[in-house]
Amino acid sequence: MGTYGSLEAAGPVLDALGDPTRRVILETLRHGGPCSVSTLAGQVPVSRPAISQHLKVLGAVGLVRHESRGTRNIYRIHRAGLDELRDWLDQFWGDALEAYADHIRRTVEERDEH
Repeated sequence: MGTYGSLEAAGPVLDALGDPTRRVILETLRHGGPCSVSTLAGQVPVSRPAISQHLKVLGAVGLVRHESRGTRNIYRIHRAGLDELRDWLDQFWGDALEAYADHIRRTVEERDEH
């Protein structure tokens, strides 16, 4: 059974992903690879300052990382930042598998009784 601790760990990532612009930014980085704020601003319909603010939030929860190249920062997805969210979501899959296994056991027991 899941714990509130795992939800608390995944909570900041869920909060960050609750914004549609941040999801678009992540998808853009996922499909297009590492890029600068300027490049993202050309692909996502918001201003460069807004992109920077969204990247700051995504970086704070560990979903993106950046490296400096001259005067530009190049952003990329940091997949390990999804680990807490993945762990939390995996609990639902585990619960579903456990319920299915219980159903199979009951079905076999009922069949054997008849």
